[in-house]
This record gives sequence, C-alpha cells and structure tokens, in this order.
Amino acid sequence: MTLREQEPPDATSVLLPGPWTHRDLSANGVRLHVAEAGEGPLVLLLHGFPQFWWTWRAQLPALAAAGFHAVAPDLRGYGGSDKPPRGYDLATAAADVAALVRALGERDAVVVGHDWGGLVAWTMAALHPRSVRRLVVLSMAHPRQLRGAMTDARQRHAFRHLLGFQLPRLPERRLTRADDDPVADLVRRWAGPRWTGTADFAEAVGHYRSAARIPQAAYGAMEYFRWAARSQLRPDGLRYARRMATPVTAPTLQLHGALDPCVLPSSARGSGRYVAGAYEWRELPEVGHFPQEETPGEVSRAVIEWAAG
Repeated sequence: MTLREQEPPDATSVLLPGPWTHRDLSANGVRLHVAEAGEGPLVLLLHGFPQFWWTWRAQLPALAAAGFHAVAPDLRGYGGSDKPPRGYDLATAAADVAALVRALGERDAVVVGHDWGGLVAWTMAALHPRSVRRLVVLSMAHPRQLRGAMTDARQRHAFRHLLGFQLPRLPERRLTRADDDPVADLVRRWAGPRWTGTADFAEAVGHYRSAARIPQAAYGAMEYFRWAARSQLRPDGLRYARRMATPVTAPTLQLHGALDPCVLPSSARGSGRYVAGAYEWRELPEVGHFPQEETPGEVSRAVIEWAAG
C-alpha cells in the first residue's frame, strides 16, 4: 500500500458527481453540506450510519423527476459537513435540520430519515412539528419504542456494537484503519442478500469507507452512539425522553426490511402509537437494513407517493 493510499481523504471527497449539485448552507451554527436536485416542494433525505448523503443517490433524481426539490444533507459530523467537538445529541441534530429547512427558504418539508437519520426525523417531527409536513422513516423505531425494545434480548444482541462504540478513541481508530474494512463488514452484515453481491454494493461501501476516514468523521459518528447510551440515565437524556412523548402529528409512513438484523422489525413495529396523524407500516420482504439501496425503485415510489399526499 502506498503512502498516498494511507493518507486520509478530505471532505471534498464526498462531492461525488451525478444528476445533482452540491453546496454548503449555514444552519443552527454549523455548516451543512447538501446534495440537491429538482425544483418544487422540499423533501429532505437524512442518512444514517455508516453512510452520508450518497445513500440517497437513487432517490435524488427520482424525486426531482417527480417534481420535488430533493435535498440530502450530511448530518453534523459526517461527510462534507462541519465536525464540531460537541452537539451529537438528537435534539441538536433535529434543530440542525429544522434550521436547514429555513436556510433553504422553506417553512416545512417532507422529511425522510434512515437509521440515525430516522431518529433525527422522529425527533424533528415531535420537537419541530411546524417544520415537518409529512414523515417517512426507514429502518428505525420511534425513540421511545426503541427504548422499550431494549428489554428484548434479541434486540440487545442486535445492538451489541453499541458497547464497543462506547470506548474512547479505539472505535475511531478501527473505522479509519487503512488496512482493514470494518465499514464494509458492518454494511454487509446488516444488508439483505439481494444487494451484497452487486457492483453497486461494492461501489457504495468504497465511498462509505472513504468518508469514514475523513478527519473527525469517525469521531462524530461515534459521539452519536455515545450520547445514545450515556444519556439514558442523565438529566438531558431523561428530558429528551419526556419530550419525545409528544405525539407526532405529521402523516407518517414507516418502511422496514423484513430481514433487518440491526433494528428488528418487531422492535420498530408499534411505533405508530406515538403518531396522532395518519400512519402506515410497510414491511419489505427480502430486504435488510438499507431499503433505499437494496430496493431503490420501490422506496423511491413509496416516498414520492407519500410526499404527494
């Protein structure tokens, strides 16, 4: 391996070309990088771990073609966005995205979130309801539903990676090693079998591995997990849990892979109890934790249909 291959990429490495444009916007005191396409009503696409905006590469042009302004930001700590030392709690992340709606010149948006982006989306809908017109959540339970699901030994086992992520510095070192591929291993373990053997999978995990090696990106990703675990008995975490009892009024669609080994379908099913508005649960057969990449056409159609109301 050459010295050049060992050098970490910089944040510009996520400015991948395609039928979209890139720009930076200031929101809630941080600079957020976005990829965007199309004109029309705003649809925000929020990625999860260990990804960045690229996970929505199929949905950006599909939504644009359907008459929407599709915007996929890198959350704080990820990709081309700022990576400050603090602010990796869900209330702050939701405030970032609510401010991004305003920075884009809109009052509200259809908010679509996957994995950690799903937690941000749920939080935004509860704490910033005027900013969320409609909601789509992929592969993630409502935060209070997920908290309750941790009494299930199967879900605790599925989240065993959380324990390793609590260690200081070691998880970041592993994620950024040039001679290992933990990102690909994680995505392969959580994905459904239809995607893992494809060229698209290989390309995607290559981009995710590269983005994880951007300086401070691994730290930001781990800090979300550390907050999630350590806040459970801290005043800020208990306050967040109480605030999340606020019913979601936005019409909400949940899409969940039937084979998801990370957030089990049984853990996410039942999140509708926290939704006061219209609610629909759809389980996707033969799909794992990454529906937007494993079955992109099906997810794009579902999001377009839900966004159109």
